[in-house]
Amino acid sequence: MSETLANAIVGFFGTDGGTLGNYLIIFGISLLPILELRGGLIAAYLLGLPLIPSMIVCYIGNMIPVPFILIFIKKILNFMGRFKIFEKLVNWVQHRGEKKADEMKKRQSKFEEWGLMAFVAIPLPGTGGWTGSLVAALLDMDNKKAFKVIAVGVAVAGIIVAALSYGLVDVIVGLFK
Repeated sequence: MSETLANAIVGFFGTDGGTLGNYLIIFGISLLPILELRGGLIAAYLLGLPLIPSMIVCYIGNMIPVPFILIFIKKILNFMGRFKIFEKLVNWVQHRGEKKADEMKKRQSKFEEWGLMAFVAIPLPGTGGWTGSLVAALLDMDNKKAFKVIAVGVAVAGIIVAALSYGLVDVIVGLFK
């Protein structure tokens, strides 16, 4: 799914935006929920961008929304819940976050930080920094701890996706250049 969306976005913007334009594309993709760093790295590969700078740009793009989600998501959902027009969206977001939080509680009650890190590190749509931040907020985790754990999870996901997108040998060589 991420690869299809990233491919569509790259096709929409094209590849003639120059290097800066291409980095802006992957940065923008990394900011988006669902795609996040995973989609950004796939797009970087499709655009022929080098691994290490792409990982840095995508990582920063993915991490920018995290503190805002941790701090404000409950307030935003409570505010939006007051309006009938947002009722379905708020219920869906809360249900999704609570479901993921319940899954983590069942599996990792003693080790919620490790559970959150593993959840964010799994390179599948819907398990990244955005959902991890929502889960952490719904679990009432300390924001500083949650941010650190999510940061590690996003980094691990980046390494996994880079290894799959760029090829394992290229990733290892790129890390030591």
